[in-house]
Amino acid sequence: MINRFALFAAPFLLISTALPAQEVEPAPPTPPPAEPATVNVVMTTSLGPITLALESERAPISTANFLNYVDTRRFDGTVFYRAMHLPWGDQPNGLIQGGTQMNPKRIMKPIAHEPTSETGVLHKAGTISMARYEPGTATGDFSIMLSDMPGLDADPSSDNAELRAGFAAFGHVVEGMHVVRAIWDSPIDPEKGQGPLKGQMLTNPVTILSVRRLPPE
Repeated sequence: MINRFALFAAPFLLISTALPAQEVEPAPPTPPPAEPATVNVVMTTSLGPITLALESERAPISTANFLNYVDTRRFDGTVFYRAMHLPWGDQPNGLIQGGTQMNPKRIMKPIAHEPTSETGVLHKAGTISMARYEPGTATGDFSIMLSDMPGLDADPSSDNAELRAGFAAFGHVVEGMHVVRAIWDSPIDPEKGQGPLKGQMLTNPVTILSVRRLPPE
């Protein structure tokens, strides 16, 4: 009985699979979720937290690099070590700088330079920007502006290569400018630092305890 049913079923399967299939239009592919225009991170320092909105859409290279350091916790335990005070204009005028200080155990490969003339992210009060030597050497150090500093923006019309390149701004402080100001107001050691950095180094660097992504809103 089982064998006779098997013999009957087999040609049925052959016939049914041989019937022409009806054409069905494929469903349109599901679009990937849109990347957020900004990614928020909180930088917890020994003087308090600073919340930053990073421009993942307008400055994707610099933002991705910063987030790589965040996600691998390479900023944890680093410091703000520099406070540049400019003696002209409305005060406070200058910036603070922190990060990995070229520590070979922390830094990753340098990234391509993103000039402000391409990203549109300008050096305003509260802006975060990549520190570098030559364009294309930025790794894990960054600055936060205390004031508008258009001199750090790219100037494509300049004859000077450094001014043409400018620095790569990639986000801004959304909460915690009072902490940025407290770091900037910290005592300066007039003997610390070399070359143009002499007299701009903090006597007691401010510790960056952690930097973490915040969940999207």
